[in-house]
Amino acid sequence: MPEIRELDAKTRDRIAAGEVVERPASVVKELVENALDADATRIDARVESGGTDRIAVSDNGLGMSESDARLAIDEHTTSKLQSVDDLDSIGTLGFRGEALHAIGSVARLRIETKPRGGSRGTELVVEHGDLLSCGPTGCPEGTTVEVTDLFGSVPARRKYLKTEATEFDHVARIVTGYALARPDVAISLHRDGRETFATTGDGDRKSAVMAVYGREVASSMLPVESSGGDAPLSGVEGLVSHPETNRAGREYVTTLVDGRYVTAGAVREAIVDAYGSQLAPDRYPFAVVDLRLPPGGVDVNVHPRKLEVLFAEEAEIKAGVTDAVESALSEAGLLRSRAPRGRSAPEQTEVSPSNPDAGSRSSDEARVDETKPDRSSQPDRPSPVDSAPESKIDDRSTRIDADDRTADGDAASTLSSRSDPDTTDAAATPDTVDAVESSPKSDDPRAPDQSGTRRDEPGSSPARNASRTTQRTLDGASTTGTPSGFDRLPALHVLGQFDDTYLVAESDDGLLVIDQHAADERVNYERLRAAFDGDVTTQTLAEPVTVGVTAREAAIAEEYGEALAKLGFRTHLDDDRTLAVTTVPAFLADHVGETAPEIARDLLGEFLGGDPDGTVEAVVDDVLGDLACHPSIKGNRSLREGTIAGLLDALDDCENPYACPHGRPTILEFSTEEIETRFERDYPGHGGRRR
Repeated sequence: MPEIRELDAKTRDRIAAGEVVERPASVVKELVENALDADATRIDARVESGGTDRIAVSDNGLGMSESDARLAIDEHTTSKLQSVDDLDSIGTLGFRGEALHAIGSVARLRIETKPRGGSRGTELVVEHGDLLSCGPTGCPEGTTVEVTDLFGSVPARRKYLKTEATEFDHVARIVTGYALARPDVAISLHRDGRETFATTGDGDRKSAVMAVYGREVASSMLPVESSGGDAPLSGVEGLVSHPETNRAGREYVTTLVDGRYVTAGAVREAIVDAYGSQLAPDRYPFAVVDLRLPPGGVDVNVHPRKLEVLFAEEAEIKAGVTDAVESALSEAGLLRSRAPRGRSAPEQTEVSPSNPDAGSRSSDEARVDETKPDRSSQPDRPSPVDSAPESKIDDRSTRIDADDRTADGDAASTLSSRSDPDTTDAAATPDTVDAVESSPKSDDPRAPDQSGTRRDEPGSSPARNASRTTQRTLDGASTTGTPSGFDRLPALHVLGQFDDTYLVAESDDGLLVIDQHAADERVNYERLRAAFDGDVTTQTLAEPVTVGVTAREAAIAEEYGEALAKLGFRTHLDDDRTLAVTTVPAFLADHVGETAPEIARDLLGEFLGGDPDGTVEAVVDDVLGDLACHPSIKGNRSLREGTIAGLLDALDDCENPYACPHGRPTILEFSTEEIETRFERDYPGHGGRRR
């Protein structure tokens, strides 16, 4: 049996350092927070090679004496806590006394510091846990901390770092967060000797926004101010953008708690919820929102990195933030009133042989009423289950496939603007353009029947062209009656629509329920994918189109220029905040028109997850999946007979008809055997007569 031994001090330090120092951005965060706690009015952060080669943070704060500097590199030494009681009312950004010790354990650390009014400075050098030197030096008042050879003593950790661009992006997010949190402090960021941004420190938050995001974003920001009143929320203050100023990523929603930059998912969700239907499901606003909480209302001692916090009354805080942002948007006249769900749905068009001309009716004829009828008040409605031999989709002996289509089964989708999620004139077939009317907007525009899960929310990562989705029974187990070998849909006998969202059909083996939005999304995605395969045909713009970019986007534009070119975008920076687009993919120009250059800007953020060459295909999938989603038939839309036939024809032609491009199933199948078992038709004494 192995003997239990106490770990030596150096091993313990390296293990503990991993909790604090995860990547270069972790180092920058700790050093910037120390500078702010030291009452600095000017902070300059510089990184080289994404922070893997060198990090230097300088400030004009209080500085340290030699004795304090020696003590500061020891474990659990701090000037910010006196007793355990102080943990209940922490007023500083740092308090654990771990940062410098942890950094010095996994890197080479050099500190130059001089106290305000002091006569001399101190230089101290630590290399991977060992103090090499400490003595007097000439330096200005304040502190400069330089970190090199990060993770040099733990190469396994260095191996898992991302590209330089990705690591710098994490650094930029941290510095940006504190530049927006503390507009009264002049904060600058340099990458490889070039300035990324610099705030003036004049105390104006909108001025700080302009420095890091650009004039276009700053001019769209609206003030948010709420006194909050009673606990648990004392107040809300900050800025939010006009709904039309948005991005595809949530990293521009900056959340603060009492001036502390944190990644509070609940607060970010509350901010986005306030926009309601004014934002597309895959778009996020720019926001800087600072919550003021009473003592004891938040626990910042949740994790050593101090980015996560725990609210005592999260639901009430979310409601308060949403109300504050909604008020700001309403005062600016940017929130429209929202009708209750279902109030503007078109009347259901029957899938019934009693209406043989349904496939040729105009949309005006199909639009009987602006209000979705109460089904319970219509006992004399013809049943969509009734069938007639001449109706192709109702003839269970006739297969719906590409070789025997109806005239309205061409399924040529009309793709609309990627930036307009409410498009109503595009769907699976030409008939759909006439047949599908405007759908009701739910109170939550991110409801699954609109576009599935949000792409950048947890649990919503795309699974394009994934293997066939596992089907489930009513109690959640894998089905036993779903065939595992066929590539096409079985012969179907369509029974009708359920809840204006799902198609119900019968096959030889059981009952199928088809999500009309997911099915049409798959059809649109595969058509776009086919158009994109091979060499990308580009369209040169008559004149370069310029789009505003943030400091973060500008910092990576040149590095990822070739990756964008592989997708058909030729770009260059006109200045620090302007990206010029000269060519776009031809198929995007056809389908999204003037918004195509804006997609180039959104794509920059997509490349930050890894090597550009390795992520081009994934980025293409993301873009095509989003483009396929918006024009697809939505839930809560009634469909005509011909539209359903065309949609099923097109779905049958897909390489993978069983999942939408985001990985959600398009079809659920319930076998005859399963249904009979659920109804207990095989109970003893039934005499074997199961029919």
